[in-house]
Amino acid sequence: MSVMVDIRSVHKAFGSLDVLKGIDLQVRAGEVAVVLGPSGSGKSTLLRTINHLEKVDRGTISVDGSLIGYRRSGDKLYELPEREVLKQRTHIGFVFQNFNLFPHLTVLDNVIEAPVSALKRPRKEAVERARRLLERVGLADRAGTYPRQLSGGQQQRVAIARALALEPKLLLFDEPTSALDPELVGEVLDVIRDLAHQGTTMIVVTHEIAFAREVADTVVFMADGKVVEAGPPDEVLGAPQEERTRAFLAKVL
Repeated sequence: MSVMVDIRSVHKAFGSLDVLKGIDLQVRAGEVAVVLGPSGSGKSTLLRTINHLEKVDRGTISVDGSLIGYRRSGDKLYELPEREVLKQRTHIGFVFQNFNLFPHLTVLDNVIEAPVSALKRPRKEAVERARRLLERVGLADRAGTYPRQLSGGQQQRVAIARALALEPKLLLFDEPTSALDPELVGEVLDVIRDLAHQGTTMIVVTHEIAFAREVADTVVFMADGKVVEAGPPDEVLGAPQEERTRAFLAKVL
């Protein structure tokens, strides 16, 4: 399998606070990487650098062979214009913790908005695909409702359908269940599980250890802005090599 995401020596600081301290990570096409770690370890910042919502200070990130946010000329990197960054983002779906749906748009209009405005897809074609996606996430009957009329779990499933509407090469999930009531977590994880079975390349930041054990090809444990340990779930969760990983798992399992 080819490498879909290639993160090399990525550093990011906010003022004097070093948040990412030289991250190296590769995710192959069709793989699911689940990122675990304590709060403040840099997990969400790492996700945001992958689609250039946060600019890196040093290092590079490539998705499907293309440098994200920059072009290389000789030994130098030049930041891409916003227009080109937006184009790159259409290949990278992002599902946020708090859904980020447009409250004034119906469920259907939330899903078709980006394909029509960013990809210039004909509205009829976008609507047909949106209806198929809403069926896929179990919400075919809610197309005409507004986000406020949905439960948190339903809103997050709409957000997943919206991310899929752009037919991305990569899906990023930033703690997709952390804003949900416990009884709604399962319905969102079921959708992500289905995507994994269909070979969607995903990076999922989550606290759901059982889900990581079941779905991940690679589990990445982060602490203090570094990748402490990465490998198959059986190794990282079942027989962690690093003391930091063992201490974290002892608290959450």
